[in-house]
Order: sequence, then structure tokens, then C-alpha cells
Amino acid sequence: MAYMLKCIKLSYIQPMNISMTRFPTICLAFVLILGACRQNSLGVFEHFQDIGNPALAGNTVYDSEKDSYTLSGSGYNIWFDRDEFHFLYKEVSGDFTLTSDMGLIGEGIDPHRKVGIMVRSSDADDAAHMTATIHGDGLTVLQWRREDGMEMRDPEDEIFAEEGNYQTLKLERKGNEYTMWAAKAGGDLQPIGSHMLETIPENALVGLFICSHNPAILEQGKFSRVKLTEN
Repeated sequence: MAYMLKCIKLSYIQPMNISMTRFPTICLAFVLILGACRQNSLGVFEHFQDIGNPALAGNTVYDSEKDSYTLSGSGYNIWFDRDEFHFLYKEVSGDFTLTSDMGLIGEGIDPHRKVGIMVRSSDADDAAHMTATIHGDGLTVLQWRREDGMEMRDPEDEIFAEEGNYQTLKLERKGNEYTMWAAKAGGDLQPIGSHMLETIPENALVGLFICSHNPAILEQGKFSRVKLTEN
């Protein structure tokens, strides 16, 4: 928000006699300036919003000096035929790789609270998605919804990591194949699994998320060393 105010201040237009023919051009320039400020204030991402209308509103704060993100979010879960969570994302086209260190803040309430990386077909609450996630109890999983509106299945729609308590996740898309890697603090990325999914379109939403797994609770997560590569 402070960065936004700074941008607005710098773009402030001193009072002057402006003809009506120039007014639309000036308004358009102001809108473009605001858009650029908002984009810069989110680092490599473009938007953040709550998915599924959770009871408690989430938020994203970007620290440009530390190049880190703090996400707040609630939501009942990312499961069954609809999701509730907070999402920080960018629209991408084609192949991508997104890597991030991440962790939940505090002891939390529900052991199934989660943070992770996600790509979705849209911002609808029942969208097809592929998700690499770390739960509050350390459980680390690659999960997906096969098609828009379909129920997620256990264990058919997930690949479990043999270990838990990872610090770094990486999700990659090559064509219709999605691959997840994970690493513990100071360790190397290890492959967790891959899955083919043809229902997420070429133009999709990819980003970071948090879900409290309890609609009455707002949880927080920290993300750093975020790297997004679009191929």
C-alpha cells in the first residue's frame, strides 16, 4: 500500500486548465500508472484474491526489500468439488516453472492448513487445478482436480511424498505434464511425482496460495526466493 501511495503521489497532476479533448487521455495515463504500480507491488505476480468466497477475507503483502510475500487466508479446504483459499497469481501461457521457499506462520489450529503452488484453469471455485502443497503437519502432496466441477478423489487424485516437512516446492508444466519437486532446508530438490492433465488450458493462472482448512480461522504463510520462469 505504501508503494501504491508513493506511485500515486509521483503521478499527481497539478491543477491546470485541461481541455475536454485532453481529459480522456490524462485519465487513461493515470489508470496505466496505477496498473504499473500495482504490478510492481506484487513482484512477479499480477493479482491476488480470495477464491470461493471464504468467510474471512485474505490478503497479500509483498516486501520488495526482502523480495518476500506474506499471505493471509481462510477457507474450508481445497477439495471435493469446490475450493476456498487465498491466491496470489499471474496469468501465464504455455509452459512454466514456479519455485518458492514457504512455511506456515505460528502453530496454527488445523493440522491440514496448507500453503503451496497452484495452477488453475480459472478463478472459479470449482476450476480444474494442479497443486503442490505442504500441510501444517508436514504432509507434502501433489493434488489435482481432473475437470471443472468434478470432485477430487482420495487417493486417486494425489501423489504423496515419502517424507514431509519440506521447505521448498517447485511445480513445472511441460505441455500437459505437471511435475513436482521438493527440498528440505539446505537440501537439493527431489522429484515427488508427475501427472498428465489435459483440462487446464494453455492460458492459466499460476501462483502461491494459503488455506486455513477452517472457515473460522485466518492463517498466515511466508514465501521467499520465488522464481517464475515462463517458457
